[in-house]
Amino acid sequence: MGSVPDSKQIDWQPLIDAAIEAMGKSYSPYSKYPVGAAALTTNGAVVSGCNIENASLGITLCAECSLVSDLVMNDGGKLVAFACVDRDSNALMPCGRCRQLLYEHAAPGMLLRSTSGIRTIEEMLPDAFGPERLS
Repeated sequence: MGSVPDSKQIDWQPLIDAAIEAMGKSYSPYSKYPVGAAALTTNGAVVSGCNIENASLGITLCAECSLVSDLVMNDGGKLVAFACVDRDSNALMPCGRCRQLLYEHAAPGMLLRSTSGIRTIEEMLPDAFGPERLS
């Protein structure tokens, strides 16, 4: 799986299930708001992450940060489809910081399950600043 498949080709339920499983490992004693995320990679693997809070709050890790760490640590390629859930399994919209983080590690056209439906990462972060702008 080297490129981003059409949104109809993605079986979203396994990603949602992996995000729910990751959410179960959330460390969120302060906000009491567990979040889980999961993504399919160009290598065909599923990577996941959860939010990890800190008493100082400012250095709390979002689920997306945890997911990208899993991706990099496991040499997972690029992200092709992404889902993030709250405690009720509802889709969550990544914040701007996390969209930027996802963009950096996304295959072009990565699909994102958002609160307004399936969108590409480019739709979620138009005119993004990425590594291609540094050359």
